[in-house]
Amino acid sequence: MNSFKPQLGLVLTALLALGLPALASGELHFALRAEPKTLDPLMASDAPSELVRYLTGGVLIRIDRHSGKPVPELAESWKTSDAGRTITFKLRSGLRFSDGTSFSSADVVFTTKRLAEAQHSPTGDSFRIGGSLPTAESLGPQTVAFHFAVPPAGVEVIFDQLAIQSATSPLKHMAVMGAFVVDEQKAGISLRLRRNTNYWKKDSSGRALPYLDAIRIEIQQNQEIELRRFERGELQLTANTLDVDSFLQLKETRLQTVRDAGPSLESQFLWFNQSAKAPLPENKKAWFRSQAFRRAVSASIQRRDIIRLAYKGMADVAGGPVSPADPLWFNSKIKAQDYDPHSATEFLKQDGFRLVDGKLLDKGGQQVEFSLITNAGNKTRARIASLLEQDLAKIGIRLHIVTLDFKSLVERINKTLDYEAVLLSFTNNTGDPNGQMNVWMSSAEQHAWNP
Repeated sequence: MNSFKPQLGLVLTALLALGLPALASGELHFALRAEPKTLDPLMASDAPSELVRYLTGGVLIRIDRHSGKPVPELAESWKTSDAGRTITFKLRSGLRFSDGTSFSSADVVFTTKRLAEAQHSPTGDSFRIGGSLPTAESLGPQTVAFHFAVPPAGVEVIFDQLAIQSATSPLKHMAVMGAFVVDEQKAGISLRLRRNTNYWKKDSSGRALPYLDAIRIEIQQNQEIELRRFERGELQLTANTLDVDSFLQLKETRLQTVRDAGPSLESQFLWFNQSAKAPLPENKKAWFRSQAFRRAVSASIQRRDIIRLAYKGMADVAGGPVSPADPLWFNSKIKAQDYDPHSATEFLKQDGFRLVDGKLLDKGGQQVEFSLITNAGNKTRARIASLLEQDLAKIGIRLHIVTLDFKSLVERINKTLDYEAVLLSFTNNTGDPNGQMNVWMSSAEQHAWNP
């Protein structure tokens, strides 16, 4: 499922841009490693596009990134009825889009209709509950009701990503109700956002937000260049997640401007290819579909060693797919899988696996070995993969590590299905407690800030 959760670093960027007193005015400069794939908020799926949506889009409800609780935005209040299938919003009056167009319930209805018409919309997928999208009904200029086929769980969360668009503006989705407006885009180079003078929010002193006049986002794929520019003061913020080595290096030289932001929404996952269409031998598909096999793999991994050696202590063992950085959904009662080689052996015996001369054989006598693909250039993930290779060898499994460029990796996962297992990070996936998707840890996410 899609959720409201953008990368924590991107949220920090937005919070700094909207309300950091040190930035009373001026232009904030930072870099992203990729440019937004789209400026249409309904089609945003990549992190840069979600960042632009967060900074420019006006939503009915915003999920507070600190508390995880819903707070009123364009809607000043809401209530549910019809056993939870209907949610009715009372809209704020007197609001305008960035181009001066008036805001009313007609714009909410228009946005919902466009959501239904947009193909492959991640936002639309979030709203497709009970097999269908909700309908929006105007009950007056400042009142609108959404009718769902079935009662949605945590309904406020999905509205956090629905950026309302104008039904009448000639600028279409470029007329926005967020704090900033897209001012200039240079493909592959930069994106500039300027302050939305029609933005409705004020701080506690009655001063109009945002404080910033503009934000310039530069596209810089090379992290080393980004960090050098940050050290020279050319960038005020590292909005990208830093790897552990870079963070510790910056912390030594710039102690006053480097902060550990705590647990991120990101977790490292290992999963196996169970697709019936995958071009894999049937015996390997049988291993990967075996709950006992997946549980054995999970129990054989020394997560504490991964934290100590791969993350240099800057990570936590995760008990599930949800990070403690997401207080709305995090369940502290779920405990992480302990390193338990004895249980791993017993799980394997349940499914007919046996250890012969240090090699694990399946019930057909085939040696158990598989390849693990991950993206090249990620030092932390390379360390994790190496540790996994050592751990699995202790129960007789031979692991082959294959690193690919990210584009090739994604193509194998989403198109050709030509892979056996993957090590990658995710921010919003559900996991199988029996090991289909094994969460190793929620990594600490670090950023730096030049005041």
